[in-house]
Amino acid sequence: MVYDKVGISDSIKGQGHWPESDETPTLTLFLDDLSDRSLRRVKQLGVKGVSIAHLDTGGLETWTDENLKRHIDRVAEGDLEIRNVMFDPGERIIFGKDGRDDDIETIINAIQIAGRQGLPVMEYNFYAHRIVEGYKVVPGRGGSGLMDFNNDRIKDLPPLQGKEAISIDDLWENVTYYLKAVIPAAEAADVRLALHPNDPPAPISRGSGQIMGSVEGWKRLADIVPSPYNGITFDCGVTREMGHDPVEVCRYFGERDQINHVHFRNVVTRTPRLDYTEVWIDEGQVDMFAVMSELVRQKYPRLIYPEHPPQNDSDTEFPFNGISATTYTGFAYTVGYARAMMQASLATQAAGK
Repeated sequence: MVYDKVGISDSIKGQGHWPESDETPTLTLFLDDLSDRSLRRVKQLGVKGVSIAHLDTGGLETWTDENLKRHIDRVAEGDLEIRNVMFDPGERIIFGKDGRDDDIETIINAIQIAGRQGLPVMEYNFYAHRIVEGYKVVPGRGGSGLMDFNNDRIKDLPPLQGKEAISIDDLWENVTYYLKAVIPAAEAADVRLALHPNDPPAPISRGSGQIMGSVEGWKRLADIVPSPYNGITFDCGVTREMGHDPVEVCRYFGERDQINHVHFRNVVTRTPRLDYTEVWIDEGQVDMFAVMSELVRQKYPRLIYPEHPPQNDSDTEFPFNGISATTYTGFAYTVGYARAMMQASLATQAAGK
């Protein structure tokens, strides 16, 4: 076996289960709380790296070295590691309003804190509105609930009351201003930023443009400040929702070392960007093994989140608050499936196939 093809260390050679390590991707779940109960359940699934959305109930202005370290230490008590924190840049940055420079300084301060405390990735969105109104639940296998999106449900919706619409050109101007300010700080702190794609990737969301609603937009974003620290959350499901080949798109951004987080899920797309259904991870149009094999080939070392499991009777009858919106049984399934894909990919790559 040619283990050196994927740089696998002697410590895991010959182990048929191919454990995750610093040389492989790491599966993650998104924690809604850091209770003993949540940490225990994540650990039981074999997940090591966790993601969270905030520190306590506040935004980035609450970040201090002590606060972040307290969360890191708390998760470590469950033999887990915080490797990604999602944050919201805020409307003043997204809409280019007065005060955005103050908000950018708050983000830079949080990045510097993350660097000092060893947090490797910070993930964020950059949209004026997320057009979730286009979703409805449709029946899947065995009566499970699948998320279905159709643009006809929302194409004529106006901005929400009290909100404003913004053009895609203005969004590009504002994200450029933001990136040129924060990426140098991210590079200095050794903290990678990951911008999540627009999901749903409809062209218009209540009157506002969507800069991350196309692969062309992803590429444009990555070129504003060409740096591994200006990266994306590569979502193979959204890629297929937009009508593209996830393996090709994964290779494009991986070769530029600009994949800083991964979302791993499956969909069936009828009309790109306009009409699709999120399905179980083992069905649909995304070749999940091919995507995982490409990430392994790239030696991608960061987190993979097997997200968006469909609704199932177990989670409906016995919801578990604490792990990604009460869908623990569904996540147990997606984690197991993703780990099997990873282990098979590692074994295949190591055998030189």
